Amino acid sequence: MKVIHFYKNEKHLIKKAIKADRGAQHQLYEKYAPKMLSVCRCYIKDVHFAEEAMLGGFLKVFMNLKQFNFQGSFEGWIRRIMVNESITFLRKEKQIFFTEDIVSYKEESWNNINTKFEIDQIQQLIDDLPIGYRMVFILYAIEGYKHNEIAKMLNVSEGTSKSQLFKARKMLQQKVNEQNNMCNGAIKF
Repeated sequence: MKVIHFYKNEKHLIKKAIKADRGAQHQLYEKYAPKMLSVCRCYIKDVHFAEEAMLGGFLKVFMNLKQFNFQGSFEGWIRRIMVNESITFLRKEKQIFFTEDIVSYKEESWNNINTKFEIDQIQQLIDDLPIGYRMVFILYAIEGYKHNEIAKMLNVSEGTSKSQLFKARKMLQQKVNEQNNMCNGAIKF
């Protein structure tokens, strides 16, 4: 019986994958696919479409693997490809809409939620946001991008990015308050 050698050194594994070693590519896919599906799922509600975007992202990963220069995190490099692939998917589906309203907003901390939510409930609240709000919220609050980076990625103004984030936070806060009121039996109309 032949023992299959599993590469323990990620750098060595990446170098093998660059040379089109299917086994190395498969190992990289197996290692990162679950996390990257979660990334795509943040942007795309339907898990089947999120999986489609993830697969397209991995195709780009393997086609452009030579461009990875081993500086910084390999996972971060893949993650950025997945974010861009998710945005591209939504653009193709013409699902991205941004309101251009000028809204007065202020930077504020948003930790005043006084409730316990399960991860699924939080994901559902984010899923229910309009697509423009959701994308900016995820890019800013979860991925950690700055407004100037988001503006470039989404081809919108920095003001639009800030406005979308403000509106997303406000809408999420309203939904959380509604759910809190329902849980406490104090439904207000």
